[in-house]
Amino acid sequence: MITVYGAPGWGSAISEVMLTLAKIPYKFVDVTGFDQPGPQQDALSALNPLCQIPTLKMTDGSVMTETAAIALMILDEYPALAPPPDTPQRRQFQRLLIWLVANVYPTFTYADYPERWTETGARELVESCQKYRKTLYLWLESQLVAAPYALGEQLSLIDVYIAVMRSWGPRHDWFKDNTPKFFAIAERVYQLPELQDVLRRNDIIPGTSE
Repeated sequence: MITVYGAPGWGSAISEVMLTLAKIPYKFVDVTGFDQPGPQQDALSALNPLCQIPTLKMTDGSVMTETAAIALMILDEYPALAPPPDTPQRRQFQRLLIWLVANVYPTFTYADYPERWTETGARELVESCQKYRKTLYLWLESQLVAAPYALGEQLSLIDVYIAVMRSWGPRHDWFKDNTPKFFAIAERVYQLPELQDVLRRNDIIPGTSE
C-alpha cells in the first residue's frame, strides 16, 4: 500500500484527493511540523532529505514527490481522470497541470517562508507574492470552461487542484468575487460523495470525518 506523508490542509491534500478519486488505497502519516526541526522533520527527511510534502512511499519501497508527477502516476492506473489523448482538452490538461505547479506553487514557497529568501524584505516579499498570485488566478479563470468542470463535462485531476487551492490564500471571498468559474468548480468537487471524508480531514469542507 502507498503511504502518504503530509499535513492536513497542505499540498499533500491534493495527492490524497487524487488517490481517493482513483480508488488507489493509501495510508496517511501526519508529519505536521515537518518544516521545523524536530521528530516530524526527522521522520520525513529519512525518506526525503528535502523535507517536502507530499512524499509518497510506494508499495515497492521507492519514493515519489511532486504533485504533478504523482498525478501522472495516477493517470497510468486511472486514465479516466484526464481528457482522452489527442484532443485539445488533453493538451490543455497537460498545459494547466504543469502551469499550476510551475507558477502558482512558487508563490506559496516564497510567501510562506520569506525568511529563507531575504534578510530584510520579508514583508515586501510576502505582499508581492500574494499580489502576483491573484494575477495568476485571474489568468487561470480565463482558461476554465466550468461546464461544470475545468475542461468541460469530465472531471479531471485539474479540478482536484482547484478544489484544494480554493481553501488556500486569497481565500473563499476573493475567489467568489473575482474568479466565479474557479469558485464554482471547487463547489462542484466538494459535492462528490466519495470525497467527503478526505475533504473534511483536510479542513477543506466543514465538519469532521467519522
